[in-house]
Amino acid sequence: MELPTGRAPAPATEPAPGPATTPAPRAAGRPAARPAGRPPVLLMAVAGAVTVANLYFPQPLLAAVARGLRVSEQTAGLVASVAQVGYALGILLIVPLADTARLRRLTSVLLALTSCGLLVAAVAPNLLVLTLATLALSTTTVLPQVLTPVAAALAGPGRRGRAVGALGLGLTLGSTVSRTVSGAASDAGGTWRTAYVVAAAATAALLFLLPRALPDRAGTVGHRLPYRRLLGSLPRLLVDHREVRVSAAIGATVFAAYSVFWATLAFHLAAPPLGFGPGVAGLFGLLSVPGALLSAYAGRLADRFGAEAVNTWSLLCLAVSLALVGFGARSPVALVVGANLLVLGTSASQVANQARIFGLPSSVAARVNTVFMLSSFGGGALGSLSAAWLYGAYGWTAAVLAAVGFSAVAAVVVAVARRGVPSCVTRDRREAKTHDPRTPQGETMQDLAALADEHLAKAHADAHGRSAHLVVHDGVLRQSVIALVSGTVLDEHNAPPAASLQVLRGRVRLTAADRSEDLSTGQLRMIPKERHGLTALDDAVVLLTAVND
Repeated sequence: MELPTGRAPAPATEPAPGPATTPAPRAAGRPAARPAGRPPVLLMAVAGAVTVANLYFPQPLLAAVARGLRVSEQTAGLVASVAQVGYALGILLIVPLADTARLRRLTSVLLALTSCGLLVAAVAPNLLVLTLATLALSTTTVLPQVLTPVAAALAGPGRRGRAVGALGLGLTLGSTVSRTVSGAASDAGGTWRTAYVVAAAATAALLFLLPRALPDRAGTVGHRLPYRRLLGSLPRLLVDHREVRVSAAIGATVFAAYSVFWATLAFHLAAPPLGFGPGVAGLFGLLSVPGALLSAYAGRLADRFGAEAVNTWSLLCLAVSLALVGFGARSPVALVVGANLLVLGTSASQVANQARIFGLPSSVAARVNTVFMLSSFGGGALGSLSAAWLYGAYGWTAAVLAAVGFSAVAAVVVAVARRGVPSCVTRDRREAKTHDPRTPQGETMQDLAALADEHLAKAHADAHGRSAHLVVHDGVLRQSVIALVSGTVLDEHNAPPAASLQVLRGRVRLTAADRSEDLSTGQLRMIPKERHGLTALDDAVVLLTAVND
């Protein structure tokens, strides 16, 4: 059995539906992921909340901006639109740099540029200067999307989902609470410019705290790519990695359903028989905070049960939410409960999907996050546009049905992902049909010692430091010899119903949740019945025996 390029052998049973088990590429000084302590993760979550707030705090100030700069409210609304455009540009043009740049330097530059942009916006003499400053500062305030893969890499196997969940919670709270804080700051200072000064001070304060808490580099760092090739590699990541395709598709459809609701909620609340003003619509953001807080637990669930399980649960939340806001369209209580379930399901799904893609080598973590976030933004834009047209033409029920349609597409993707089983045979050999993975009962088994020598040599020649051979595939029984060069990591993956691991050569470390065990030549252990990972402490060869359902 040969392994596909860029993928790890399917430990024990070609796990499904969990993330593909992808080892870090071989590189000089390849460090194993180390657990991130709570203070760094907490600080990164706070930093994410502060920086993402820069995108949303101007929204309640637009009326004051219009009066202060003597323009119409519709014209002042360009500030909010430009902020979203700048953020998307930053994700595309800046976030991929985190795969090759020094984290402390990149973080410092981004914080400094964002602070300067906020100060320019605070003293802007006209709307043109304010709009250009907003475009610049929103482009550089992409620090949350740089920090999320870093936190996942530092957390290591078994804790990646928790780290992503903590940062996701920070982003949700930052985007929600910032609107309230900016309004209070504006009232206290007597001008909308005060809110920009407060935001600049908060962002600049991170310059003295965040860079020194980060490593110079996180996880595996591949060879430096020219900037043009770095951006050019983004589509290839989508083609090469099933995990990225699945996560991007789910992220786009779920966020589209989410955007449909929020894009039309204010219109629905203002229309008869409800007749609420914009203040009530804004209050829905704060009323949905409980759903955001609960979504932080999705990271722990993703660590334990895998992304597909959390996505299934998230889609159930969306289904109940849309049923409530559809059938209870005239009930404020039903709308509030539905909004909370929608926020809960959407946030939990994003955490699970990001945790899955961060199981890929850390040398591409920022770029796969770029692909995922751009897909989500694209889905959100499609949802908002379709919602505006459908609501204007057919009303609230049509908008809700559109959200149901997007959710249904997401459910199909999740169902297909659950059935899909990663192959341990390269694509060219599958197409040529030159592989024979089955050893029928009664046939002579191959010499394990010879296989160990052969595949350890292949692992040293392999760019990813591993090689494998499927010895037995008879019904539900599978047995594989896997060779790993010292330092190679198989990231966590779902457990089969029953499996064992025997070390034929060298030493390995078996990790599961918050525990790990080092195994040496000759030792045999049952595979934990939970998500687990494997690290080669020396050049090692293991025999993996598994029974599938």
